[in-house]
Amino acid sequence: MSIWKQIGLSLGVLVIALIGAAAFAPQASQALRGIGFGPILDRVGLVAISENEPGQQTGGARGGGDAPLVVARAPGEGRIADKVSAIGDGQAIRAVTVVAETPGRVTEVLVQSGQRVQEGEVLLRLDREAETIAVERAQLVLDDARAALDRLSQLQGSGASSAVQLREAELSLRQAELELRQAEFDLSLREIPAPVSGWIGILNAEVGTQVTTSTEIVEIDDRSVLLVDFRLPERMVGRIAPGDPVMAEALAGGYDQIEGIVSAIDNRVEAASRTLRVQARLDNADDRLRAGMSFAISIDLPGDPAPSVDPLAVQWNREGAFVWVVRDEVAQRLPVRILQRSERDVLVEAEFAPGDLVIVEGVQAVRPGAPVRVQGDEAAAASRVGAAPAKL
Repeated sequence: MSIWKQIGLSLGVLVIALIGAAAFAPQASQALRGIGFGPILDRVGLVAISENEPGQQTGGARGGGDAPLVVARAPGEGRIADKVSAIGDGQAIRAVTVVAETPGRVTEVLVQSGQRVQEGEVLLRLDREAETIAVERAQLVLDDARAALDRLSQLQGSGASSAVQLREAELSLRQAELELRQAEFDLSLREIPAPVSGWIGILNAEVGTQVTTSTEIVEIDDRSVLLVDFRLPERMVGRIAPGDPVMAEALAGGYDQIEGIVSAIDNRVEAASRTLRVQARLDNADDRLRAGMSFAISIDLPGDPAPSVDPLAVQWNREGAFVWVVRDEVAQRLPVRILQRSERDVLVEAEFAPGDLVIVEGVQAVRPGAPVRVQGDEAAAASRVGAAPAKL
């Protein structure tokens, strides 16, 4: 192929490319007309766009100069979420370790490991033969002292006994009563009761086991409520109070989130770690949780108010984020600073004016300063909302 044919073919391709650019980009069409390509564009049917018709596309794709139809809403008001999280360990609301008050040999075990017991229920018994004998002896002494006092009381009327003898008999009776009470108390110590209601752990004693006053027989947990201890940074001082709601999730997995409340706050900040000890109360009526489990605790604190917009309304350019707002029936670009995102809305910092409507749908057809039509009754809704939230 000769050089002239190649040049001609190249020019043809270039002209076709310029015409295609003019067809799809209004700015290219205006630039080509500015350098003398206007007649060629008119011949192929690409008419000129008037400057006072923003948003009209080349070739009559949008005719009549109608303002684009958009969906717009008044900015809402939300609060910046401030969530604090911590890890804590759970403990039963009441937990005791059962020990014997006197040493002895276990003769009866009346409960099983893992059983629920009531306060005062007997867990096991120790050998008590000596204590039983002591009770019977004290009872005999008491009966004899009581009979002696009765005889002296009858003889006092006849003058056969003195007041001193009667007084000594009364003291002997009182002494016998105390000895019987002591013997009965010693006998009661041979039974080991449950000090609290709850679930017993694994028993460390069986029939024949010799226990002492330091032997840990079993642990009992009242886990109807769990207390979770955790620590928060010192910036939380004054921001939380007893009764504030918390959410807990067992780190073991397989459990739903548990609602609880702050039950106690320490009276000082630990100087070494600059943390504040806090205790939360979790209901465990279904008995699914156990003492010693670890929990992820989260507390949602009310934050500062901020305007909220639909996530679809937020656009970006080289200067940053912005939204399109409708003011006096025309579109204007309003810069925003994003404070917080969620699935439902975006909290922003922006200079909203009373009556502003934020464009949610139709932003592709919007141009700065161009008139727009708001779909539905959003304009009326804006007048009912009143003043928009003030800038933070």
